[in-house]
Formats: sequence, structure tokens, C-alpha cells
Amino acid sequence: MSYQLYRNTTLGHTLQESLDELIQYGQITPALALKVLLQFDKCINNALSQRVKARVTFKANKLNTYRFCDNVWTLMLNEVEFREVHEFAKVDKVKIVACDGKSGDFN
Repeated sequence: MSYQLYRNTTLGHTLQESLDELIQYGQITPALALKVLLQFDKCINNALSQRVKARVTFKANKLNTYRFCDNVWTLMLNEVEFREVHEFAKVDKVKIVACDGKSGDFN
């Protein structure tokens, strides 16, 4: 089973809205919409684990809260600096959700 995190992105929301509209107009069944969402989960997880090679480092002034549940880390950080080679960004607050990309079923 692939992580369903990416359904909560702009792309994931748009896909779900489109599928809901197709169901409403009777053009697809709810079962087919579910199959599409499951395929989306697999594809997005696979693409991110296989194709993204960029690395970003970050340093926070404060770790506000953290949680580890179901093999997923959730970190709430304050005053965070992000660096990627020559790029630099600083934000007041950030939430990081990190999953083990090697443990999911990406086939």
C-alpha cells in the first residue's frame, strides 16, 4: 500500500474534485474513481522516490513538536533555514512529514 500523503496536494485535490464531478455526472463509477486514486498514490510515490535527486538541508532554531506514528515522522519547526547549493530560504514555521520511501509498494 502506498502512502496517501500526496492526495492533500494541489494536484491530489484537483484529481479528487475531477473524479467527484465525473461520478456526479454518471460518467464513472465510485469504484473506478478509487482505482484511479490508488494508481495516483503508487505513481506519485514512485516518481518522487525514483526521479527526484535534489537534496535540501535545513536547520531550525526550535523543534516545536515531533511525532512518529505508523512509520511516519511529523516535525513542527520554528525559524527554519533551508539551503540547496546556492539557494537559501528562511521561514518562521514549517511542518515536515517524512515517510520511508523504501518501505512503500511502488510497483
